[in-house]
Amino acid sequence: MQTEKNYSTLLGAVMDWKRSPARAELLALYKEVDELIRPFSCPASGDCCHFARTGREPYPHRVELEEVGHAAKATNALKKKRLVVMEERTCPLLGDDGRCRIYASRPFGCRTYFCEKIEGPKKWPRDQVNEIGRRIAALSAKTYPDRDAGPRAISKALEP
Repeated sequence: MQTEKNYSTLLGAVMDWKRSPARAELLALYKEVDELIRPFSCPASGDCCHFARTGREPYPHRVELEEVGHAAKATNALKKKRLVVMEERTCPLLGDDGRCRIYASRPFGCRTYFCEKIEGPKKWPRDQVNEIGRRIAALSAKTYPDRDAGPRAISKALEP
C-alpha cells in the first residue's frame, strides 16, 4: 500500500526497532512521564486527537516516530486511511471509535496533554516533565546523528 511504503521511507530502518536499546530507553522515559503525570492524565477524553479543536498538535521527535511506526504497523493503524475533516484536523491515528489506535506507543506530546483530575495534585510538575522531554530530544539526536532528529508535526510526519 502506498501509505505504508511512504511511512516506512520516512522512518527508515536504522536498526531492528523492537530490540533496539533506543526503544528500551524511550519506553522507560514514557513510563517515567506516565508515572509523574498520572494524577493529571485524562486517558479517555480523546481531546488531544482533534488538533483544530484544541489548537495543539504533538511534535514527536524522530525516535518517537520510529515507535509510532512500529506500533502502527503492528496494529495496521495506517492501512485504513480515515477521512479527515479538514476543519477538525483529527490525528491520523485516531480510530473510527474515537480512540487512539496506538495508545501504548503514543508520543510524549500526546502523553503530556492532560485534563486535570479533581483529586490530583494542583501543581503540574513542569520542570520534571520538561527534563524528560529534553532527554527524549537527546535520545533522538543520539540515535539519528546523521538525520534530522528534531520534532515535526505528527499530521505532517504521517502524511502519505
